[in-house]
Amino acid sequence: MAHILIVLTSHTELGSTGRMTGFYFDEMAAPYWAMIDAGHDVSIASIAGGPATHDPGSVNDDPAKRPAAVTRFLDSAPAMAKLSNTPSVDTVDADAYDAIFLPGGHGTMYDFPQSAALADAVSSVWNAGGIVGSVCHGPAGLVGAIRTDGKPLVEGLRVNAFTDAEEEAVSLTNEMPFLLESRLRSLGAKFEKTDNFQPHAVRDGCLVTGQNPASAPLVAEHFISALADAAASQAAQ
Repeated sequence: MAHILIVLTSHTELGSTGRMTGFYFDEMAAPYWAMIDAGHDVSIASIAGGPATHDPGSVNDDPAKRPAAVTRFLDSAPAMAKLSNTPSVDTVDADAYDAIFLPGGHGTMYDFPQSAALADAVSSVWNAGGIVGSVCHGPAGLVGAIRTDGKPLVEGLRVNAFTDAEEEAVSLTNEMPFLLESRLRSLGAKFEKTDNFQPHAVRDGCLVTGQNPASAPLVAEHFISALADAAASQAAQ
């Protein structure tokens, strides 16, 4: 059983649009249940701590149109309790975790890159040989992470995230503090992508990343496989 930390954004204002944002629910729920169903222990933290707020647009008003993972999470009192009072990431001991996962949502673009505590947590897990995963805008939490040699975590690695073209397609290019694909490329990542809003995920060793909300289930599969490979490697030593 691995101990996994999910970290959510605490930012709720979408630039100057007047719209609310937050974490994207299915990008959290699909990986969460994959982790739980695989027998792992999962904790949920956030940047600022307290109640975690999801992007209203990530939960369909019609329950019949919600992804199964979202419905399952909303119907689970223990799971929902984890969202109601999250610890802030700067109070979490990253050394206690074998893996860290960063769901997206546009909120991550504002507070993930500004959080030294998140950068330290991601770096700590990575440098200890743990699994790092993220999806959509979640890789905004990778931009400050560094390896033991001082280089960006993503340098030279195959990486995926919400693309510049997708940001343009949703008319939010000018609302973002930066464009995520461009930033990851500038850090030396080998950025891979597919067509707008189509599922795509990339695994490069212990790093798993995905392009958009539709990619969350695929990212979850790769993440669980990475955990299983890490456990098998440790058992063989």
